[in-house]
Amino acid sequence: MNHNNEPTTEDVLKPGNEMVAAGYCMYGSSCMLVLSSGTGVHGFTLDPSLGEFILTHPDIKIPTKGNIYSVNEGNAQNWDGPTTKYVERCKYPKDGSPAKSLRYVGSVLYEVFPMAFLMEQAGGQAFTGKKRALDLVPEKIHERSPIFLGSYDDVEEIKALYATEEKN
Repeated sequence: MNHNNEPTTEDVLKPGNEMVAAGYCMYGSSCMLVLSSGTGVHGFTLDPSLGEFILTHPDIKIPTKGNIYSVNEGNAQNWDGPTTKYVERCKYPKDGSPAKSLRYVGSVLYEVFPMAFLMEQAGGQAFTGKKRALDLVPEKIHERSPIFLGSYDDVEEIKALYATEEKN
């Protein structure tokens, strides 16, 4: 930080593993706040009659294996080998399990870090194809990154595909 205590861009270009808290809020028929301060993930629902958030979902955990995957199919021609293989396995599993359902969301790095933090706190993982997402060090504010956020076992499968590609 500079000496006159004015914030600078460099103040926020820090690795995600320096985060101390993360959360998000969803608005709809009810308003829910999901938050972690590094000791698990907890969900709070706004009680309009009190004007306060009430703990309604303590200690949220992600399942070890998921049944949904999320990709931007429009970028399929640019995917690397492990990503292509993983998506094919999601669509056409060879182990007799049902295909996973598809959802899509895109993110820039300042969104990746909080979601990676929450994912890890809930028992999942966040992986870039090269490393743990929270170990990235951004170089600019709107930097983008590939990201695999998910259940522990699903991300282990992705890591194995990348490890196999590295060996070949």
